[in-house]
Amino acid sequence: MGRDFDEAWIDEAIERYQRIEVRLAELDRAAKQTEVTVRSPDGLVEVVATADGTIRDVHIRGQARSTEELSRAVRDAVTAAADAAIWARQKLHAETFGAYQPLA
Repeated sequence: MGRDFDEAWIDEAIERYQRIEVRLAELDRAAKQTEVTVRSPDGLVEVVATADGTIRDVHIRGQARSTEELSRAVRDAVTAAADAAIWARQKLHAETFGAYQPLA
């Protein structure tokens, strides 16, 4: 015994999937272009990262008293950049998919 399928529902689901794929590609492009800049708490190191997590640049903005201080500043700035990249990607995701209605 065969099942009855609602072809209109299937067509709608396929179209919806294709729209989602397009939106995901837009999200990926936007994430690669959206930059966040963060600094270590002491202001010694500045990191520029994209929302996809790529570190684009690192700037040393002052003179460290020791290699340990510089290492800590780099670690703090990179950690903050990773957090900021996650935040930026979540914001982009909300903007891209926020008005998307669930399949009825």
